[in-house]
Amino acid sequence: MSTQADLTITIIYENSLYEPGLTAGWGFAALIEYQGHTLLFDTGADGEALVANMAALNIDPLAIESVVLSHIHHDHTGGLDALLATPARPEVIVLPSFPEAFKRQVARTVTVVEATPDQITADGIFTTGEMNGSTPEQAIAIEIEQGMVIVTGCAHPGIVAIIERVKETSDKPIHLVLGGFHLKDKTRAEIASIIQAFRRLGVERVGPCHCTGEQAITAFAEAYGDDFVSIGTGTILEFQSPADSAVG
Repeated sequence: MSTQADLTITIIYENSLYEPGLTAGWGFAALIEYQGHTLLFDTGADGEALVANMAALNIDPLAIESVVLSHIHHDHTGGLDALLATPARPEVIVLPSFPEAFKRQVARTVTVVEATPDQITADGIFTTGEMNGSTPEQAIAIEIEQGMVIVTGCAHPGIVAIIERVKETSDKPIHLVLGGFHLKDKTRAEIASIIQAFRRLGVERVGPCHCTGEQAITAFAEAYGDDFVSIGTGTILEFQSPADSAVG
């Protein structure tokens, strides 16, 4: 029986520190390894820290096939130049609304692809495509046996809207939603309503971090109990099919 994880998500860059010896900073970056494919979702703000954390975590930049950028903000795109200064040559998936100057600069080094709705980046992985909000953004969804795993950067279009968008595309349950939920300025009542929406949408597990805000993170932890996942720089989540004794 194989013990290799079907999906591994490694948090390379996030505000808080989970694993000693790494560097935390405001922003987000997650490495997704799935069925032989490796992609990086966002790049954090500090390229030097991103690359150093990758080295400390034994992540080979050459293994990264694609980089998906959730939105244009620096705390999600700032590490890209440092990554491309390594021998890594991934394709970079951006939103159509990204500034042309940004796209031209990146295209000098690697292939740039503009995301489309439900774009498949690898078998079983797709992006939501550009969603409108205070800042246009895309999220990524990965299909595992237990259901869908959704990874968000900052959820500017609304975290509930992102979940609903994924449910329009897949009839699988939502096994886990992790990343920035952008609730740091929400009231307790608004946060409670959003948690109720998560329950209504059948979200089984949550891993809020980055721009979610401490008040909201605490509320999700209280609401979800054992199904709350702590996220920080160095967190590694592994998911196996139930028959293989799931770790995640």
